[in-house]
Amino acid sequence: MTKCTRCFAAVCFSLASLFGYTEQSMAQQNPVTAIDILLLPDATMLGHAQSVNANHRKVYPQGFAFDATHRPHLTIIQRFVRSTDLDKVYAAVGKIIPSTNLAGMKLEAFKYYYVPNGDVGVSGIVAKPTPELLKLQRDLIAAVAPFTVQTGDSSAFFTTPDDPNIDQALIDYVSTFVPKRSGEHFNPHVSTGVAPRTYLDKLIAEPFELFTFSPAGVAVYQLGQFGTAAKKLKEWN
Repeated sequence: MTKCTRCFAAVCFSLASLFGYTEQSMAQQNPVTAIDILLLPDATMLGHAQSVNANHRKVYPQGFAFDATHRPHLTIIQRFVRSTDLDKVYAAVGKIIPSTNLAGMKLEAFKYYYVPNGDVGVSGIVAKPTPELLKLQRDLIAAVAPFTVQTGDSSAFFTTPDDPNIDQALIDYVSTFVPKRSGEHFNPHVSTGVAPRTYLDKLIAEPFELFTFSPAGVAVYQLGQFGTAAKKLKEWN
């Protein structure tokens, strides 16, 4: 290697180190959190969701079971927000809740569905959107808009050392939740687990027994794998 080549290599290494340090510093200074502003379902919905989840686990044990990091919920919005603004997000959400009659909100569950991911899918029990639910979603979108960012990466999610990487499809899902899954595109549902698509195709073909449920509270969670409500950040009952 000539002296000139060595100098060029040294400069490139220094620049790479500098830019790498800068990017890392910026990431540390501007962390992002993937949040789910959600409704906590009542005992009626919980019973149905847990029953479906248990059946899923029999045919696909690798799927998640409901626990502290997989809380059954009905998503209102998902967003990437600046972590430094989380307290402002909570305050903004807290101002919306008093104007919403959660106790009087009656939601009708009417079908199963699932989102495919390769040979498996994430299933859910779907509720019919109501004017009250859509208004709540509009209000929350507007309330947290000042604190949102377009996208994030795996570090924005709640992960574990043995499963640290978030699928790009989930990142894209959160990035485009508004507008692709809000308003007229809103599909209110309670996720019920993971199972093979062949199993889920049979499930959604079966007759669905309608039932009514209500919210038991509102919460903000950090999202985890499969879009689960993984870490509770704030809750209002």
